[in-house]
Amino acid sequence: MSEPVDRIYNRIATLRADRGVSRRELAEALGVHYQTIGYLERGEYSPSLHLALQIAGYFGVPVEFVFSREPFTPLGSERG
Repeated sequence: MSEPVDRIYNRIATLRADRGVSRRELAEALGVHYQTIGYLERGEYSPSLHLALQIAGYFGVPVEFVFSREPFTPLGSERG
């Protein structure tokens, strides 16, 4: 079965793990329900532009580092 055309991939779980942040802590910082973070991480929900920018800002990275329309390669493989 192919992936949905409108799927948005993300690195939220990876960024959370790297920073030692729980879903609940991230949700509280963003003003959303903690289940929203789970839905985002699993690709079951695409964020609004506002929420995507909030998430990127929270982690201090560009929004395209967190979200993409194409699957991400593992972070370690991008380092040269």
